[in-house]
Amino acid sequence: MTRDYGTTFPRLRDAAGTVWQDYTHHAFVEGLGNGTLPRKAFLGYLVQDYVFLIHFARAWALAVTKADALEEMRACAATVDALVNHELSLHVKTCAEAGLSEADLYTAEEHPANLAYTRYVLDAGHSGNFLDLLAALTPCVMGYGEIGARLGPVPADHPYADWINTYAGDAYQQVCRDSGTLFDGAVLLRLGAGAETTPAWGRLCQRFTTATRLEVSFWDMGLSFGA
Repeated sequence: MTRDYGTTFPRLRDAAGTVWQDYTHHAFVEGLGNGTLPRKAFLGYLVQDYVFLIHFARAWALAVTKADALEEMRACAATVDALVNHELSLHVKTCAEAGLSEADLYTAEEHPANLAYTRYVLDAGHSGNFLDLLAALTPCVMGYGEIGARLGPVPADHPYADWINTYAGDAYQQVCRDSGTLFDGAVLLRLGAGAETTPAWGRLCQRFTTATRLEVSFWDMGLSFGA
């Protein structure tokens, strides 16, 4: 499924091979879809994902400083706003229903899988360039878009309706389309029309694939909370 997330993403996704399937069809994801995921696993994941999104927002803020064009800066700044002021609210609302405050979420201890993933993304930005950072950020953005579109929309009485319908919804799907446009434009600006023939392409594939592998580990972590 490529949907309409641009042309760079599907090429990187295809280069990642079976690890992309491992990520987007993970047992955690399938449990979300059919409603059988233990609530304990979901809440444990949400707490860690709240912490993850804090670092993810920082990485997108870093992208503002790495950008070479004003439109890139605007797109990255808009993503920071969406993460901090909108997506985090889903986690806060769901966890509040389970008796966890936002302060509890913000001060939660990071799981090693979370540390590994978030610090990898931030290091990609600090040690690399704008494209390195986008390649490390994209699996999360587009993967959740593909997962949401495949699983949803679902009826309101589905146990994970809020989560699924958020990522299946028009607003998040537009985020994916906008991210695809940003990535395509950034690649064209820096690598030209023959991006896949440049030495940088292999590094971008490696960044993308590594981040996808870390997404798999993140789902593994989520399942462990329900054991």
